[in-house]
Amino acid sequence: MTKTTTSAARVLSTRELNRATLDRQLLLRRSAVSARDAVEHLLGLQAQNVKPPYFALAARLDGFDPEELSALMASREVVRIVTMRSTIHTHTADDCLTLRPLVQPARDRELNNFRDGLAGVDLDRLAELSRELVEAQPRTMKQLREALLTEWPEADPQALAVAARCKLPLVQVTPRGLWRQSGQVALTTAEKWLGRPTEPSPKLSAVLEQGGTPIAPDATVLRYLAAFGPASVRDMQTWAGLTRLRDAFERLRPQLVTFRDEHGTELFDLPDAPRPAPDTPAPPRFLPEFDNLLLSHADRTRVVRAEHKGRSWKANQAFCTLLVDGFLAGVWRLEESRDGAAATLTIQPFDALTRVQRDEVAAEGERMLKVMTEASSYDIRFGTVVA
Repeated sequence: MTKTTTSAARVLSTRELNRATLDRQLLLRRSAVSARDAVEHLLGLQAQNVKPPYFALAARLDGFDPEELSALMASREVVRIVTMRSTIHTHTADDCLTLRPLVQPARDRELNNFRDGLAGVDLDRLAELSRELVEAQPRTMKQLREALLTEWPEADPQALAVAARCKLPLVQVTPRGLWRQSGQVALTTAEKWLGRPTEPSPKLSAVLEQGGTPIAPDATVLRYLAAFGPASVRDMQTWAGLTRLRDAFERLRPQLVTFRDEHGTELFDLPDAPRPAPDTPAPPRFLPEFDNLLLSHADRTRVVRAEHKGRSWKANQAFCTLLVDGFLAGVWRLEESRDGAAATLTIQPFDALTRVQRDEVAAEGERMLKVMTEASSYDIRFGTVVA
């Protein structure tokens, strides 16, 4: 394929980028794929809290049952682990084992932030001891801190636990993460939980530099574009929490097509990936807090209009978000009665909705409530427009 130069690349409007990304994210129309295949296609789901992955799939899949994802977690086909952007994600077992090594440079940088509290700590010894502890039995962060303090009593306790998480691929064991079950966060290694090693697989097409360090996650770039494209190098770096991915994109350039956004930024994409027309209908969608749709690009204007930037957050709290016509349009909250028999969905739009939009949002809300609650009665309310 002939190399496409930036100057010759077609400009994609913000609405074209919006529709393309929604399509890749299974948000233009619900998909009939399995929960496992969706988690794999999306390269994982943000899982800072227990419920968001379930709500993320409910917005994307036709016929989704939360117990399907819960069963995958119980059978260890999917796991909860810190990966992209130093945050917890729900990944397939395969992606846990291959993506975690990919983002190790970011975990190393994170560890540097705690070096003052780790003075005198042998990090290789810490990793060895931590592995012994969590593989003997899953441990909470508190238990891990206390055990490590016996070895390094002068160190900062929090820094010790963070160092263990950075040095080792620690997964959260069940029942944590199961649908409508409770469980504190207890950790063991991915190798112990899944019974196989974490290592870059052949799918990563790694080119090894002297010393054996994988530097070319080419297949992951292609998967990112399939789930989030068209996208710039900075977009993928934001998604992964990594730097210096330009070389991988350049190696792949002959296989890709390029565009520009309205600001002139070069965007890469798969030649045969869907890029729907900008007037393609985009139904309302209720997304959880921390949904990757809103977090996986350096330039988020393809989903978040400038006037709505920062309005899905307040202080350190992230709200569940509403899409209308494909763009962030409000926030929502769900309250269930103690016995689960009743549920109230409160929707707070950023701007006034038309009657047609209100009806469509209410219908989507009703569908979400039927899938995600056991309520026999529910109430859908439109709150005050959020200023």
